[in-house]
Amino acid sequence: MKLKHLALVAIVGMLTRAPHASAQDPFNYMAAYDSKTALTFTGKITKVDWANPLVHIYLDVTDTGGKVSAWSFVGLPPNVLKRNGFPRELLNIGDTVTITAYRANDGSNTAAMREVTFPDGSKKSAGAGGK
Repeated sequence: MKLKHLALVAIVGMLTRAPHASAQDPFNYMAAYDSKTALTFTGKITKVDWANPLVHIYLDVTDTGGKVSAWSFVGLPPNVLKRNGFPRELLNIGDTVTITAYRANDGSNTAAMREVTFPDGSKKSAGAGGK
């Protein structure tokens, strides 16, 4: 009887912790993106949400026909980026950056960041699969 009780407690513990664990996993969001194909987007920064759980950068991207589209890019948590040498101060509204990212599977103008290239040519890893 004691073994059954212990097994039940373990199963309930795993089930109740699973949602919490996945919500805290910054790479768990990758299931919503096409991680097989990295795309490159160049545009002006219009907004930066440097907040937990994940950083978001918004760009106005101009295509080859001159049409401007608003895009949203999701990256790693702010504390991870900062520890990896990517401080908030590198992202300024109006700056033009290039972001390598994985597009959302739902076809929206949303992508998961891999790397950000700045006007001076420097690069910083910003998400899953970054260098």
